[in-house]
Amino acid sequence: MKPYDVRHNAAEQRFEVVIDGLLSRADYRLADGVMHLVHTEVPPALEGRGIAAALVAAALAHARAHGLKVLPVCSYVRVYMKRHPDTQDLLAR
Repeated sequence: MKPYDVRHNAAEQRFEVVIDGLLSRADYRLADGVMHLVHTEVPPALEGRGIAAALVAAALAHARAHGLKVLPVCSYVRVYMKRHPDTQDLLAR
C-alpha cells in the first residue's frame, strides 16, 4: 500500500486525502465509544491506487489509539476488516 498523507478531519467526521486536486474520504459517526464507518469514497480517476485501504487503515488506527470499537456500516470497510484479521478485535459486538 502506497503511503498517503491521510488527514483526520474531526469537524467533518472523516479521514481524507487530496490527490491531484480530488478528495477521497472515509466518513464516520461516533456514538457511545463506537466509530460507525459509514461511507468510503474515492473518485473514479483515482481508483485502484490503494487510497480507500489507506483511509480505512488510518481510521482503524485512530479507533485503536483512542480505545474505540468499530461498526463497519460501509461494505468496503467490512471487506477490509475481513481481509485483515488483526482488526477483528476492534469490531463492536
